[in-house]
Amino acid sequence: MALVSTNCTPFSGLRRSCSKLDKTHSQSFVQQVNSQLRLSSSRKPCRAVIAMAGSGKFFVGGNWKCNGAKESITKLVSDLNSAKLEKDVDVVVAPPFVYLDQVKASLTDRIEVSAQNSWIGKGGAFTGEISVEQLKDIGCKWVVLGHSERRHIIGEDDQFIGKKAAYALNEGLGVIACIGELLEERESGKTFDVCFRQLKAFADVVPGWDNIVIAYEPVWAIGTGKVATPQQAQEVHVAVRDWLKKNVSEEVASKTRVIYGGSVNGSNCVELAKQEDIDGFLVGGASLKGPEFATIVNSVTSKKVAA
Repeated sequence: MALVSTNCTPFSGLRRSCSKLDKTHSQSFVQQVNSQLRLSSSRKPCRAVIAMAGSGKFFVGGNWKCNGAKESITKLVSDLNSAKLEKDVDVVVAPPFVYLDQVKASLTDRIEVSAQNSWIGKGGAFTGEISVEQLKDIGCKWVVLGHSERRHIIGEDDQFIGKKAAYALNEGLGVIACIGELLEERESGKTFDVCFRQLKAFADVVPGWDNIVIAYEPVWAIGTGKVATPQQAQEVHVAVRDWLKKNVSEEVASKTRVIYGGSVNGSNCVELAKQEDIDGFLVGGASLKGPEFATIVNSVTSKKVAA
């Protein structure tokens, strides 16, 4: 299902040298990489299992961005507390900084709390920043780093983001590491180049990958009139996992969850979740609606197959 208006035609284009790839070539590329990455597993009759390329648990994060007030957040937390969520999912929400304590104090323990940003080192004379130590002090378990709005509006570069991730990990916070290309980068065939460059900035400095979730966020799919299909998202996720295999290790490629963050909502989440290399979602606007966010979390059921 398309992520935006269905009157728009889907488009591809990942590398300039592959600009003429058709559907057959794209599928064969995916199949080739998949065949190198899949781990064999024994099958047991009459049991539902999660069909995912990665070995980690399905992960859904809600990025509330700069939205909400005390009243609306109280209502949202109430909706989340009463929602019935599938057990086979790690669920995290990232409220605005000023509401972190309110959310942590009132939200069910079933859902963990994340910050939307953190400073590059220990706190001090850094006006307007939030330190990892402060986030841990109020019970945060995760932090979102490298989001496109931080990269392209605030101006954070790859190396700065990588250093922030390394510090957070060293201090015991999990990192939702965002990558993704702009529209002009997609159209000029630079999707893989951009994503791999951003991945390398993390890989060069992080102490390990156990507490990292990669969020692929195609900036071009947000409000541009272009259509991203589940297959296009899957294709990039395959490439990300292959990059990890070649540049970090096969174990990291298998264990690291690669989630999708491009205009996910209650209508398209099931088709996206069916893609083998999509290990969950980073949700924006739809995460501000408790019932819809629960629907997205529960889309994990579309991955369950009889085994």
